[in-house]
Amino acid sequence: SVSGMHFRGSKRKVDYVLAYHYRKRLAQHQQGTSPPEPMNRADSMAVFSNGETRKGHLELQPDSGQHIPQEPLGAQVIELGPLDALEEEKRLQREEYEHNLVAAGLEIEKDAENKSQGLSFVRIHAPWQVLSREAELHKIKMPTKKMYAIKEEGGILKKLNEIWCKLTEPLQPQVPQENTKMKSLSYPFSREKMYFTLIANNVYDAAYPLHDLLYQEWARYGVFYKFQPIDLIRKYFGEKIGLYFAWLGLYTEFLIPSSVVGIFVFLYGCITIESDIPSKEMCDQRNAFTMCPLCDKFCDYWNLSSACATARASHLFDNPATVFFSIFMALWATMFLEQWKRLQMRLSYFWDLTGLEEEEDEKDKLTWNDRIPGYAANCGLIFFMIMLTFSAVFGVIVYRITTAAALSFSTNETTRSNIRVTVTATAVIINLIVILILDEIYGAVAKWLTEIEVPKTEKAFEERLILKAFLLKFVNSYAPIFYVAFFKGRFVGRPGHYVYVFDGYRMEECAPGGCLMELCIQLSIIMLGKQLIQNNLFEIGIPKLKKLFRKLKDGRTELKEMNTNQSKDPQQWDLDYSLEPFTGLTPEYMEMIIQFGFVTLFVASFPLAPLFALLNNIIEVRLDAKKFVTELRRPDTVRAKDIGIWYNILSGIGKLSVIINAFVIAVTSDFIPRLMYQYAYSQNGTMHGFVNHTLSYFNVSHLKAGTQPENSPFAQDILFCRFKDYREPPWSPNQYEFSKQYWAVLSARLAFVILFQNLVMFLSVLVDWMIPDIPKDISEQIKKEKSVLVDFFLKEEHEKLKLIESFITRDKHKHKSGTKDQRSRAASFCQFNQSQKGSVASFSSQHTEV
Repeated sequence: SVSGMHFRGSKRKVDYVLAYHYRKRLAQHQQGTSPPEPMNRADSMAVFSNGETRKGHLELQPDSGQHIPQEPLGAQVIELGPLDALEEEKRLQREEYEHNLVAAGLEIEKDAENKSQGLSFVRIHAPWQVLSREAELHKIKMPTKKMYAIKEEGGILKKLNEIWCKLTEPLQPQVPQENTKMKSLSYPFSREKMYFTLIANNVYDAAYPLHDLLYQEWARYGVFYKFQPIDLIRKYFGEKIGLYFAWLGLYTEFLIPSSVVGIFVFLYGCITIESDIPSKEMCDQRNAFTMCPLCDKFCDYWNLSSACATARASHLFDNPATVFFSIFMALWATMFLEQWKRLQMRLSYFWDLTGLEEEEDEKDKLTWNDRIPGYAANCGLIFFMIMLTFSAVFGVIVYRITTAAALSFSTNETTRSNIRVTVTATAVIINLIVILILDEIYGAVAKWLTEIEVPKTEKAFEERLILKAFLLKFVNSYAPIFYVAFFKGRFVGRPGHYVYVFDGYRMEECAPGGCLMELCIQLSIIMLGKQLIQNNLFEIGIPKLKKLFRKLKDGRTELKEMNTNQSKDPQQWDLDYSLEPFTGLTPEYMEMIIQFGFVTLFVASFPLAPLFALLNNIIEVRLDAKKFVTELRRPDTVRAKDIGIWYNILSGIGKLSVIINAFVIAVTSDFIPRLMYQYAYSQNGTMHGFVNHTLSYFNVSHLKAGTQPENSPFAQDILFCRFKDYREPPWSPNQYEFSKQYWAVLSARLAFVILFQNLVMFLSVLVDWMIPDIPKDISEQIKKEKSVLVDFFLKEEHEKLKLIESFITRDKHKHKSGTKDQRSRAASFCQFNQSQKGSVASFSSQHTEV
C-alpha cells in the first residue's frame, strides 16, 4: 500500500516486522567454476494465507506480486568458508523460526534477497483466529456488548466538576474522548502474549511493530499547555508506558502549587531583607568585628562587614518561612503519593487491570547456591563504586582547599577578595562534570551486575537493575550536597588549633553567614545542570547521533548494491528500522526520581527547586512524547497494573526528606541559634547583638609560630580576633573550650529535629488516613460491575436451561412416536440433555449464591 502499513497488494495489516542483514555465499565450486546462485528453502517456498505451500518459487518480489519459477539446483559440491558457514547457520535458524510462525497461524511476507548482501525484512500479520486464541490463553479482559452506566458524583461535587470541565476545555487535546458515563462489561476472553522476537546470535537485527499514528495533540512542543491524551497513549504503547506518562503528568501538575508557594517564600525573603537585624549588623562598618585570618601566613585579618553581600543573600533562603515551606513540602509529597494511588486505581478500573495478576513460575527460581557468586560480586563492586564516589568528592574538597590557598598568594586585590566565590563556582562545575560521567558508568555497571545474577524473569531483572542503578546514582548525585550540608565547616578546629588535611592546608570553613547559601548554590547548579545537559541535551542529541550513524552505515552498504530498481520511496518498515531501539522506561523514571529528590530532600535550602523542576517537566513531557513517536522504534505493548518498585522508591524519598530537612534547618541554617538568642539570651527580646553573641574571642599571641599573617599593616594594633563559634574567651579559666551556649544550642537543635520529624510524620499519617487509596466512586463501580457480571451470566445460563428443556421435550416426543432406531437415539440424547440441565442448574445456583 501507499502508506507502507500493509502487505503488498493486500489489505492485511503489518503487525510486526523482523529485520536482518544477509550476505550470500562467496565460496567457489571445487573445480574452479562459479556455480549457480544457491537457493535457500526460505526463498524457494511461498507461504500463502490459506496455509498452502508451493516449492520451486521465490517469495514475493518488491516490485510485483508474481512468483518467478526457479529451477532446482543439481548436486554440486560447495566449499564453505568460516563466514559462509556462519551465514548459512543464521539462514537455517531464520528459516526454522519463520516456518514455526506460519505453523502457529501467522502470515508472513518476505523481501527477495536479490543482492549479494543487504538488509531484508520479514513482515508478519496476525489473523483474528490467532489473536483470539492467544487472548483466551492469557485470559485478557475484553469488553462485552453489555453496557452499564457509571455513577456520577452528585450535589456540589458535580457542579464543581462541571465548572472545572468548562474551565479546562481549552486545555483538552483535540482527540476522540472516551465515554466516561458508560462502560462495557469486561470479562476474560473465552477463546501468552505473542512472542515474535528472536534476536539471538544476530540471526535477526531487530523486531518491532510499526509506527502508524503520530498524535499532533501530544508530541509537539506547541501543545505544552494541554492535557495528555492518556487513553490514546495507552492504546498505542500499552499500559506500562501509559502509566508512566500518567504519573509524569500528575507529578508535573503537583509541581504547580509547590512552585507557587516556593516563589512566595523567596519573595518573603526579598521583602524582609532590609528588616533583618543580623545581616544589617554584619554589614554595618561601625561594628569593628576583626576576624581571624582565613589561611596561614598569607591571609591577613579582615573585617566582617566585607562579607555583607553573602549575609544578605543568605537571608533570601534562611528565614522563618523556610521552616513552613519544609513542612508544606513534606505534606505535599504525601498528598502526591496518595493522589497517584487514587489515579492509578481509576486508570486500572477503566483499563480493565483490576484483576491483572503477575505470575511467576516457581521452577524458574534459582537456589541460593546459584545466586551466591553473583551476590558476592555485586556487594563488592557496589561498595567499590560508592567508595569511588566518595573519593571524587574528597578530590573536589582537596581542589577547593589547594585552590583557595593558591589564590591567597595572589597580589591582585580583586582576586583575593573573590576567593570564596571563585572556588565555590568552579568546584560545583567540577562536581557536575564528575556526576555526569559517573552516572553513565554506574548505569552500565548496574546492568552488568544484574546480568551476572541471572534473574529468570523480566520483572525480577528490571527490579534488581532499578535498585542497583538507583543506589549508585543516588549516592553519586547527592554526595557533594550532603558534604556541604552536614560536614563542611564542622571539623575545622579553632584558631591556634586548626585541623589540616595535608601539611599546611587547613580544612575549609563555611562563609560568615553559614553554609546554607553555598548549599543553595551547590544544589541549584547540580540540579539545573543535570536537567539541562543529561535530561534534555543527551535525550535529544544521543538518539539523533545514533540515528545518523546508522543511516551513514546503511547508506554505505546500499551504495555498493545500488541498482535501477531502488529509486522507490522508503516504506514504513524501512523508516522505523533507522530509529533507535526502545530500551525500557528505567532511564525515564530514574531522571524524574532523582529530580524528585532534589525537590524534596533539600528544599529548605532552595525554595525555587519546584519551580525549576516544573519548567523542566513541561518540556520533558513533550520531549519524551516526541522521542517515543519519532526517535524510537515502537515498543511492544506491555500490560502492567502499577508503576512497580518506583512507587516504593518515591515513598522512601518522601520519608527521608522529612529527616534531612529537619537537620538542614537545625544544623545548617541559623534558625535555631537565632531562636535561642531571641528568647533565651537577648536582653530586650530582639535580635540586636546576635552577631556579637555568635562570635568568640581569640588572643592573637596564641597563634602557632609560622602561622601569623606576614606583612600585615596593622598586626601590631590587634590583640584579639573573632571567629564564629561558641567558645570560652581567652581570659576564662577554661579558655577556648565549648561554652554553655554551645551545649544549649546543640540541645535545642536535637530537640527541633525530634519535634519536626514527629510533627510532620503525624500530619503525613493524618493526610494518608483522610485520603482513601481507592476513590469511593471507583469502589462502588467495581462492586456494581461484579453484580452486573453475575446477573449477565445468570441470564445466559437460564436461557441455556430453557433451550435444553426444549430439547428434552422434543426428544421425549421422538421417543414415543419414532421408529425403534429413532427412539433409541432419542433416549440417549434425552439422557445427555438431562445431565447438561443438571450441570447448568448447579452452575446457576452457584452464581445465585455469589
